[in-house]
Amino acid sequence: MPRPVRVRFAPSPTGPLHIGGVRTALFNYLFAKKHGGTFYLRIEDTDQNRFVPGAEAYIFEALEWLGISPSETVGKNEKFGPYRQSERKEMYREYADRLVELGHAYYAFDSAESLDNLRKSAEANGNTFIYNHSVRDVLDNSLALTATQTKERLENGAEYVIRFKIPEGETLILTDLIRGEIKFDTNLLDDKVLFKSDGMPTYHLANIVDDHLMETSHVIRGEEWLPSLPLHALLYKSFGWQAPEFAHLPLILKPIGNGKLSKRDGDKMGFPVFPLEWKTAEGISSGYRENGYFPEAVVNFLALLGWNDGTEKELFTLDELAQSFDLERVHKAGAKFNPDKNKWFNHQYLVGKPDSELAEYYLEILSEKGISISPEKAERIVSLIKDRAHFVSEFWELSDYLFVAPETFEEGAAKKWNDQSAEIMSQLFQLLENAPGFDASALETYVKDWAAANGIGIGKIMQPLRVSLVGSMKGIHLYDILELIGKDESIRRIKYAIANL
Repeated sequence: MPRPVRVRFAPSPTGPLHIGGVRTALFNYLFAKKHGGTFYLRIEDTDQNRFVPGAEAYIFEALEWLGISPSETVGKNEKFGPYRQSERKEMYREYADRLVELGHAYYAFDSAESLDNLRKSAEANGNTFIYNHSVRDVLDNSLALTATQTKERLENGAEYVIRFKIPEGETLILTDLIRGEIKFDTNLLDDKVLFKSDGMPTYHLANIVDDHLMETSHVIRGEEWLPSLPLHALLYKSFGWQAPEFAHLPLILKPIGNGKLSKRDGDKMGFPVFPLEWKTAEGISSGYRENGYFPEAVVNFLALLGWNDGTEKELFTLDELAQSFDLERVHKAGAKFNPDKNKWFNHQYLVGKPDSELAEYYLEILSEKGISISPEKAERIVSLIKDRAHFVSEFWELSDYLFVAPETFEEGAAKKWNDQSAEIMSQLFQLLENAPGFDASALETYVKDWAAANGIGIGKIMQPLRVSLVGSMKGIHLYDILELIGKDESIRRIKYAIANL
């Protein structure tokens, strides 16, 4: 009988959550939802030297903003709590000791200085020092010492670590749900440290013990953890536990060049690599939220970094992603990060939102500038400008001329004003003064009929009129501008242009 699906995201609170970590959390969330399982979050903070204040809260806030919060975590449904490894540290000693008793691990008393000398000596001879079967029997550890000597060392408070005893001369054949069958030669592996004399486990021991005790069915994590797979598989075997199934996600690659996406790439090319803003004494790293991205757009583009559903479909709701998600369709190769495509996704979500919702954002922008308009007018304006925007923050730039009359005219636009323009605009503002109605549709019919009756080409009207109203050649449909700024302001701007152009 298959195990109930339980998957986890297990970040370390060592700084802001990178967008690659967010994707790992997302894929775990989607897998759990697809299979009716549980997505939980465990904080792996055994390395207190790298702990960064505020990082844990940042992780929870980021996942909540994205809509992919775990159903079990610190302070929430702690079925297998505590969910911080630092609060579980008392239990790890027991499991480290059990491995020693079973003959799968040993005490090592080697000093950092002696190991450093061994590394340098090996490098001098063109070799690489590996602490494993080839050297462990002659180094300072319980395999080379008698039981009595080892006991005396421990009783006298000698510093030590507990190392895993990698078996010699074996070929491990392991299965990854994304990469298929993978082989590892144990002779090339080192005896990793599992436990330190300060009472803290290393990542490898704590991770395995917690995944077992929290009944994790699948471990879905980044490709960078693939080299740890043989050790973790051997640890499960040594304890006599059923191992979870493993899946290693492809890297998110730089937009240009080779290698993993980094904060430096974002700084250089002007895009965020963190979900939320992160502040330090050195400065501020921007986040997707603060850059105006909608969380659903971030989720959508991240889901398609290394996965697709086998169709050409690109826009998915979170529920649709969960229904479609399948580890078999996750790619093995790394996925190129495309900042321009990310903006495209945000645009798609922006134009798909109700005008009433976008109007609320717009009214906030106007309020900051001391401008007050009705919600109905705000809705009308955003309906006309949203197709040109990637972000709500662009709304002001796309509509500022509706509230601020031009005092100067762009050089390129001014060239649209010729010798006939002043005369035509003079006739036009007189026409507008007598317009029977001032809504866009009626104005368009009114002006076009007048132009036809007087043999004036419509282009000779529209270009200088846009220059008069906007000061440049940008903007929405001219008749909408006329309606939105009103008769008096329209005529005032046309007169100003006649006098100054």
